[in-house]
Amino acid sequence: MTAFQERLGGLAVQWMSGVNTVAFRLSHGRAAAHVPGGARICLVTTTGRRTGRPRTVPLLYLPYRDDQIVLVASHGGLSAQPAWYLNLRADTRATVEIGANRMPMVARLATATERTEVWPTLLAIYPRFEIYQRRTTRLIAVVILAPMVPARDSAQRGE
Repeated sequence: MTAFQERLGGLAVQWMSGVNTVAFRLSHGRAAAHVPGGARICLVTTTGRRTGRPRTVPLLYLPYRDDQIVLVASHGGLSAQPAWYLNLRADTRATVEIGANRMPMVARLATATERTEVWPTLLAIYPRFEIYQRRTTRLIAVVILAPMVPARDSAQRGE
C-alpha cells in the first residue's frame, strides 16, 4: 500500500468505528452488534496510552473457552498496529460491552499455540482476516481478554 492508501484506510476505519460505536450504544447493543456476514461485534474501551483518556472501538470478537473473548488486531491489514492494541499493551485493563452487558476484563497476547488454535475459527467467522494478513508484513496479533478478578489482577500489577 502507498502512504496515501494507508492514510485513507486509517481515516475510513476511524469514521466507521465512530458510527458503529454510536449505533451500538444508542441501541444498547441491539444494532451494529454483527457484521453483515454474522460475526459478532463488541465495544472495547481502553485507556489511551498517551492521553490517559478512555478510548472505545467496535471490534469483532470470538467467544473463547468459558468466559473469555478473542480479538484480532488486524487494523484492516494496515502496516501500523491499531491504537486499541497499543493501548492494551500499555495497560491490560479494558471494559468490554457485549449487548447491554459491560464487563471489566484484562488482556494478554495469545500464545503461538492459542493463535494457531483459534485462527481457523476466526477466518471462518470473518474471512477478510486472511486478506488483511496478506496485505501487511506484520503478524496480526490475536488478543485474549478474560474477566477481571480483582484480587488476582491487583496482585499481578503489584498493588
